[in-house]
Amino acid sequence: MVVLGKSQVTHHFAPAKILSMWDLLISSASETDIAETALWYENQKKGLGLEFIAEIEAAFGTLQKDPERFRIYYPARQIRRILTDRFPCHVYYHLEGRVVRVFAIVHASRHEHEWKGRL
Repeated sequence: MVVLGKSQVTHHFAPAKILSMWDLLISSASETDIAETALWYENQKKGLGLEFIAEIEAAFGTLQKDPERFRIYYPARQIRRILTDRFPCHVYYHLEGRVVRVFAIVHASRHEHEWKGRL
């Protein structure tokens, strides 16, 4: 559940409903990243938190369609990342067979230790 301002928004980050051979698994830590970041944006401006969530969902849809199009960012672990269009956040993931495993969503200004500890 994401709490924005005085209201509660129940939102489960299900994979986008598209025809794809790629499954998307989102870690609980990534869901926490989304909730905390959405709350921060919502506190900046009403409605901005939900816009952030929509942007993340769009990134998830892109990953389901073609996750291999993004370069390997951290070769030692085959980690890839996608930068969201509107918000300065990286979605870090790796591929296991035909599964996209998202393990961190981190603001672009944060240090790599924010997500490397999750590997």
